[in-house]
Amino acid sequence: MNLFADIRGLVITCLDGLVAEGVLPEGLSMGAVTVEPPRDAAHGDMATNAAMVLAKPAKMNPRAIADALSAKLLNDPRIDLAEVAGPGFLNLRLDARVWQGVVKAVLTDPTYGKSTLGANQKMMVEYVSANPTGPLHVGHTRGAVFGDALASLLDYAGYNVTREYYINDGGAQVDVLARSVYLRYQEAHDLSVDWPEGSYPGDYLIEVGEELKAQVGDKYLESPEEDWLQEVRLFGTEKMMDLIRADLAQLGVVMDNFYSEKSLYGTGLIEKAISELDAKGLIYRGTLEPPKGKLPDDWEPREQTLFRSTAHGDDVDRPVQKSDGAWTYFAPDIAYHYDKVQRGFDQLIDVFGADHGGYVKRMKAAVSALSDGKVPLDVKLTQLVKLYKNGEPFKMSKRAGTFVTLRDVVDAVGKDVTRFHMLTRKNDAPLDFDFDKVTEQSKDNPVFYVQYAHARVKSVMRKAVEAGVDVSDTALAGADLTKASHEAELAVAKKLAEWPRLVEIAAKGHEPHRIAFYLYDLASDLHGLWNRGNDDLSLRFLQDGDNDTTQAKIALIRAVSVVIAAGLGILGVTPAEEMR
Repeated sequence: MNLFADIRGLVITCLDGLVAEGVLPEGLSMGAVTVEPPRDAAHGDMATNAAMVLAKPAKMNPRAIADALSAKLLNDPRIDLAEVAGPGFLNLRLDARVWQGVVKAVLTDPTYGKSTLGANQKMMVEYVSANPTGPLHVGHTRGAVFGDALASLLDYAGYNVTREYYINDGGAQVDVLARSVYLRYQEAHDLSVDWPEGSYPGDYLIEVGEELKAQVGDKYLESPEEDWLQEVRLFGTEKMMDLIRADLAQLGVVMDNFYSEKSLYGTGLIEKAISELDAKGLIYRGTLEPPKGKLPDDWEPREQTLFRSTAHGDDVDRPVQKSDGAWTYFAPDIAYHYDKVQRGFDQLIDVFGADHGGYVKRMKAAVSALSDGKVPLDVKLTQLVKLYKNGEPFKMSKRAGTFVTLRDVVDAVGKDVTRFHMLTRKNDAPLDFDFDKVTEQSKDNPVFYVQYAHARVKSVMRKAVEAGVDVSDTALAGADLTKASHEAELAVAKKLAEWPRLVEIAAKGHEPHRIAFYLYDLASDLHGLWNRGNDDLSLRFLQDGDNDTTQAKIALIRAVSVVIAAGLGILGVTPAEEMR
């Protein structure tokens, strides 16, 4: 059930009737007609722009269309009022039984809120994709939470979602990892070492060095680098990926695939992708103008092999092969996305850190070129996270050496608090993470406020059971819901009706933070109804001696808990059964 979609369907049916009657001309497109909550709830339950968007193509006064549409709509028993406002907006008020029907739908339909929007399209969400050189830090945490929640949201909205982590194990940074592991290996043999600038001196490699010693003994101690570099590189990468997988598990993130950049080299995959672009006339030899400001790593003042990315919306063409024949950093990324296209994904999403902003246009151009514009790529950038503790910036992790790790955060406040709070801002807005505030029990802490609403409902239901009231979903769905018809109760039901619409809006915009915002608003309505019961006894959920009314009121709040649990499930947060 999607009430807003249902009422829009009614509006379209009425408009079709006006066309059949000759009131409206034939051939009108109804695609821009919407039904949504009005900006001011005092104006009604829903509003439609039908008269406004049809006035010009119909060559009619919008108020005349609105008046005719209003008369049609009022023939439907669900519509109590259809009032023309301003130049032609139509505000609607629905019968109370409609909102009570929403409560019943939540309790009887296990798919309430889920959508067929995605139509089972194959969607790839690539996220985290951190270099395998150490534990995940707090910046990776935000990208992991955002990507995981987005994948869950898209799954909930009917897409066939694959979660993927791209292992950056083909670059020079992995050689640095290997040399850092080797230094810890030497330390494991009680040798003194010097840590060169740019190496990875964090404590997390101590155990890796000891494990290497246990595996190979003193085999590499007297060996030149060329004898051990590749083996230690592979060993270190595997150990770091084990660490990263464990970090992600702490956060409740499980990937479907891990894709190795190294697998692109020496297999012909990069060459195949570049050949595909060449066949489209998009590869040429040329010399780029020096860019203004800081020179990027892939710029050379000599002829290179270039991708004509400007043909697909980029600002400048991009090098894919250096003058010495080596691939640029961009080339394997092209090959990786070519592989995504070849795997048959209908849409692609990449979740990058804010420092990858310069990569957005070139990656979109590459995917557009490789798929002939058929596979859209959306790149979502996650902005920085600023950590605070006791009112002061919190910066240091002894274990990592230079940064706060994902595990530091989860160990301090827990998975659920971490995940929810990371979604309390839009992904491209900076986020403050105050270890004290995210655990305080107040309305100002959205994590607590939403969890408290769910726990409150569970508490009421436990008390109802003690009083002999049947609060099974079957019994509650069969209750006389007209006994929960106060304006404050109907306001909660109206908020529940927005859930399916909100899911589709969030999924279309790739914006999981909207789920967190909605849950906070729904929790506020529940807490507000609870507080009104302190002054108005008729609004209390437990009505002594009146099981029928008690069931109706508990049906309403049980529906709230069902939707909160569904929303928290999308966010990867476990609903609280009780607060401690």
